Amino acid sequence: MGAKIEGAGTRRLIIEGVPELHGAAHEIIPDRIETGTFLVAGAICGKGITVARAEPEHVQSVTAALATCGFRINPERDSISVYPNGVPKPVELGTAPYPGFPTDMQAQMCALLATTEGTSMITENIFPQRYMHVAELKRMGARMQLDGATAVIDGVDRLLGAPVMASDLRASAALVLAGLKADGVTEVSRVYHIDRGYENLDEKLRELGAEIERVKE
Repeated sequence: MGAKIEGAGTRRLIIEGVPELHGAAHEIIPDRIETGTFLVAGAICGKGITVARAEPEHVQSVTAALATCGFRINPERDSISVYPNGVPKPVELGTAPYPGFPTDMQAQMCALLATTEGTSMITENIFPQRYMHVAELKRMGARMQLDGATAVIDGVDRLLGAPVMASDLRASAALVLAGLKADGVTEVSRVYHIDRGYENLDEKLRELGAEIERVKE
């Protein structure tokens, strides 16, 4: 568009103003966090799903983590499929800047690992205090303890539906994912957090077969 910008890919951008910008054609990339969230949803329950309009290269750290857990990943040119492949296995993860495992997928992985047999550990290297969802997952029966910036997760056989409260965008998504797996009814309040980062999350999950509805208080 005619801008003068240097430093792409580094920690510093240098922008020199220009008199005007001109029009251009640009294709918006898929949201890698939404892609990852639906992949985790498919891993948590069901026989497998395919996420269309995805960019496999952008979520390699997420698909690698799911593969380590034992799920079968099938990336195509613009879609990714995830399938169960036996009993899921525990993992150790650490968040990192792109292309590392994203901090915005940490909460969703906590939901998945809550019912994964064995002991998993996730270390939050970007926002060490970003664990407000842990207390809510424990209300559903998850066994999780915090050791500094590391969440130690001992997988349980099942989660139980409970009233829980969303504290931020990704935490609320994690609680919805946990609710898909939990026995009984899970009520997630303050879902306006979800709408900041997901478009019609409840409708998309319902199309996949989830029993989920939005209720006005």
